[in-house]
Formats: sequence, C-alpha cells, structure tokens
Amino acid sequence: MRILVTGAAGFLGSHLCERLLNEGHSVVGMDNFITGSPENLAHLANNPHFEFIRHDVANFIFVPGKVDAVLHFASPASPNPSSPYGYTNLPIQTMKAGALGTHNTLGVARAHNARYLLASTSEIYGDPLEHPQKETYWGHVDPIGIRSVYDEAKRFAEALTMAYHRYHGIDTRIVRIFNTYGPRMRLDDGRVVPNFIQQALRGEPLTVYGDGSQTRSFCYVDDLIEGIYRLLMSDEHLPVNIGNPAEITILEFAETINRLVGNKGGIIMKQHSRLGDDPQRRRPDITRAKEILKWQPTISLEEGIMRTIPYFKKKMGLE
Repeated sequence: MRILVTGAAGFLGSHLCERLLNEGHSVVGMDNFITGSPENLAHLANNPHFEFIRHDVANFIFVPGKVDAVLHFASPASPNPSSPYGYTNLPIQTMKAGALGTHNTLGVARAHNARYLLASTSEIYGDPLEHPQKETYWGHVDPIGIRSVYDEAKRFAEALTMAYHRYHGIDTRIVRIFNTYGPRMRLDDGRVVPNFIQQALRGEPLTVYGDGSQTRSFCYVDDLIEGIYRLLMSDEHLPVNIGNPAEITILEFAETINRLVGNKGGIIMKQHSRLGDDPQRRRPDITRAKEILKWQPTISLEEGIMRTIPYFKKKMGLE
C-alpha cells in the first residue's frame, strides 16, 4: 500500500514509518516540525519507498498519486508545562491538529477511498473514575481545564472519525494510546521517562513529585507499533486500547531506573500542584486488543528501559 502518515517526524510517527516500510509499503511522511524532529527520519532519506512533505495538517492537504491508507498521528502530546513542546504551551496548534487536522486527513481518505487510522489517546478518559479503563468508559474530563486542549481535541477527533465512518462509509480505525516510551523521545519532552533517565545518567537524584503513589503503565514503543499495525490490518472500527497493563507507582519506577542505570544519586521528593486534572491512576484494559488483534505487550519494563538508555546516552553526549 501507499500510506500517508502525519506527524511522521515525531516519536511514534517515525517508528510507524519505519515499520510500514519494513512491511513492504510505500510511505508519504508529513510533518511541520513543530514538535517532530528531522533527525527522526534522517535514516529513511535514501529509501526509495519513502517521501516527505513538509506541511501543517491544519491546512488543506493534497497528496499527488494514489493513497491507500491515512494514519493521523500529528499533534503535540506532552502535558508538561515546562516543555516548550508541551500542549499547554501550544494550545491552539494542538486543537487545530485534533480538529482541522482530523477533518483534512479524513478528507484525503474519502477522496482516495482509503482506510483511515486515528491516533487517539488514553487522555480521552481524563482523570478516570473507572480502573482499569475499558473502551466503553465515557471518561471524566474537564472541558475547559488546562489539559482540555489535548483531551477535547482527541475526543472531537474520535467523534468526527466515527461520523465519517457512519455518514460517508469511510473504513476507519481508532487507537487509544497509553503511556509509551523508547528511543526518539525528546530529551526536553518533560515527561517522567526522559526526565528520570537523564537525571540518572547524570548521577543526580531523581525528582519524584508528591508521595510517588500515582501510577502509570508504560508500554515500549515496539510493542505499541505492533498493536497499531495489527489494528490497521484489521476490520475493527470501534476504539481499541493499546498499552501495557502492568501498573507501577512513580516511586517504584524511579527506583527501577536508578537500579538499571546504576545511579547512586537516590530520590528526592517534592511537593507540587497537579497539572489541572492530571490523572492519579492510568492503566488500560486490553481485553479487546487481545481478542480482536491477538495482541499483548511482550517487552518487560526493564528490557524496554535497557533498550532506551543507549539512545539517551548518545543524545546527551555520554558515549
């Protein structure tokens, strides 16, 4: 197939382009580099089956030639207000990517009679009252809170995708992505994985906010991409959670990073105000992914972190 991937220069988008090429498809990558990096695609530059278009998905999209599938991954994704790439610092761009970008990419799919896959997020569940979160859960979201620019953009994107499926008959899929980590994450992303790994590699104490009891479920990027590829090749139209259900507290995660890196710096606890409605617990129910896609994560947290550390060492100039 010839496949359009928006957000191609991002963390997930670049891994997705690589996987699609390895499967024998041709890929048209699209990005405006607002949060993505050209470095993430540099190794694909000489691949005859890869082409790149620099473009903002909030504007009308034209792709010459046939398009068999459209994967919409373009959006700022970091909730961290200290990062210049966080969606709280790019609020209008985030909402445009979710709303206008989804409309424009669905238009491409409709024009080419192509299948369509939307990258949605666990954030559509908000600060969940249900645990773990099933796809049938409607969510607990503040529509005007600080995080709403991302949460509501993705919720709107899902609604528009289903509207195109029901009204125009577009062959759509929706993946709800939970916390993912691995090589090509931005060092200045501001989220817990890059923060902890960098602090540990510098021999510094890891900063844990609050009492460290808040939980996350971390999925290694290769596992996630496998799930997304299986969903693309399936006939499933309703949302599917893709993530790792192995839940861990932030304090336990910090201790794990220190042990794997060999950091003697320890841990320091700091109080902070939560970012609006920052969820205290996050864990996917992946029953549907197991049943429909025959998918579940296979890479343990320790193995995934060990695969990720060399990338950070190289980017930090430590090797």
